[in-house]
Amino acid sequence: MRLVIAGGTGFIGSALCTKLLDQGHSLTLLTRSQSPSSVSPNRKWITWEPGSVGVWEQAVDGVDGVIHLAGEPIAAKRWTEAQKEKIRSSRINTTRALVAAIAKAKEKPKFLLNSSATGYYGPHGDETLAEESEPGKDFLSRVCTDWEAEARKAEGYGLRVIRLRTGIVLGKGGGALSKMVPPFKLFAGGPLGTGNQWMSWIQLEDEIGLILFLLEHPNANGAVNATAPNPVTMKEFCKTLGRVLRRPSWAPVPSFALRLLLGEMADMLLTGQRVLPAEAQKLGYSFRYPTLYEALQALMPL
Repeated sequence: MRLVIAGGTGFIGSALCTKLLDQGHSLTLLTRSQSPSSVSPNRKWITWEPGSVGVWEQAVDGVDGVIHLAGEPIAAKRWTEAQKEKIRSSRINTTRALVAAIAKAKEKPKFLLNSSATGYYGPHGDETLAEESEPGKDFLSRVCTDWEAEARKAEGYGLRVIRLRTGIVLGKGGGALSKMVPPFKLFAGGPLGTGNQWMSWIQLEDEIGLILFLLEHPNANGAVNATAPNPVTMKEFCKTLGRVLRRPSWAPVPSFALRLLLGEMADMLLTGQRVLPAEAQKLGYSFRYPTLYEALQALMPL
């Protein structure tokens, strides 16, 4: 396939691009910074500025599909009002720009795979959530709801639009584990808050595997939860991580300390959702790492 990808240099995007290139697909990567000097027969870079008219818009004309993974990292900085706006605009504006470019294309792509997150559902307790569950009302829920709404506008141009609601991605070199593993190695690991909040996770190989599966299945459409079929509580997650690292999980971080340190962002860590991949399983995707222990064990050494 010929694909246009926004967000191809991030934690998930770089792994996805490597796999796509290995499979022989041709990629056009949209970048906000200066295009890298490296040249590949099946990969080219185009500098883009969402919201402005440019040559980059022509890139979507005639390609098979568009993949949108770009966005300001959620946990990069404390959530000031300025940072919250950056989180929001980096998702909404880029999606709006891609859909506008699709609208202008003479030969339109067949699909748009647009990233979203399990934050769509908002804070929940022990109940299980699937794709048809209602959105929440907190900051991240509103961002995801508006983000997906922009992506769905591409349906009006005949594209199938996949809204990939990704959970906590576990892999080497980035993501949640890059922040969680160091305290455990120093014998200071433990759950955050009560530890009873649910964590809907997915191993990076399954995140990539599911994306490839969805691209290749023409009946894949709408919201799809990118989470493993066995979510765990924070306590269970930390206990399993400690077991894999051969370290104790004994040093919980009190809720008040997190809120003092992180402000509103702490709510994201102290609440959770028990999200199941109902649509992925209905479509026939088989998870390589359905349980947490085998998912973490496959990443060793961490």
